[in-house]
Amino acid sequence: MVEDLKGKRVLVTGASSGLGAHFVRLLAGQGAHVVAAARRVERLEELAQACAMLPGKVMPLVLDVASVPSIQAGVAEAARLLGGLDVLVNNAGIGETEAAISVTEAQWDAQLDVNLKGCFFAAQAAAQVMIEGKKGGAIVNIASILGERVMTRVVPYAVSKAGLIQMTKGLALEWARHGIRVNALAPGYIVTDINRDFFDSEAGEALTKRIPSRRIGDPADLDGPLLLLCSDAGRHMTGAVVAVDGGHLVSGL
Repeated sequence: MVEDLKGKRVLVTGASSGLGAHFVRLLAGQGAHVVAAARRVERLEELAQACAMLPGKVMPLVLDVASVPSIQAGVAEAARLLGGLDVLVNNAGIGETEAAISVTEAQWDAQLDVNLKGCFFAAQAAAQVMIEGKKGGAIVNIASILGERVMTRVVPYAVSKAGLIQMTKGLALEWARHGIRVNALAPGYIVTDINRDFFDSEAGEALTKRIPSRRIGDPADLDGPLLLLCSDAGRHMTGAVVAVDGGHLVSGL
């Protein structure tokens, strides 16, 4: 179902760690040629070396999604390195826990700039390359179930992800005529190195009990949905939001 990913030209943002690095390894393992983009060049180079034996190539690229000029230059450079662009995985994102009454302007701007503004201009730049290439493409925005259902102390993050979901639908509507599919992947809680200690704690165990499946997700749980949205297996999907959360969104209030 995903044989068409072999040789596909992919850009992944926020690729230096966490889910971004996982997505790079996954796509390169399917034979895609991937530009791994983020700010930390050392981490990107380590990732590229770790992927050296995979079927697809991995190329590091410094890109700051908080800067529109950096985004535009980075997408152009990725397209140059790859000889075009077939897929964008808009993964870069940040979050911070803070009571709404105490959120500062800097905290608000940082999360909205990266999670929403940066994703929009990355999608715009990628779409321009895809339109010029006249072969269409796929854009996958990494959203969150917090874009559809809220919790306390994450208002800027939830707002940014809700905006990203609505942005996904709007871009899907405008770019469908160019053969560009725009979808969103909305993970629930996923274990990474950053949050592993929390989920091993008493508070983390209590949170896990509120999820219908009674477990926290693993990055590998996102593999099938991501490959679906990136490949021709999802060729008739656009404007969709795919939740991968163990039933968290549909849990009782």
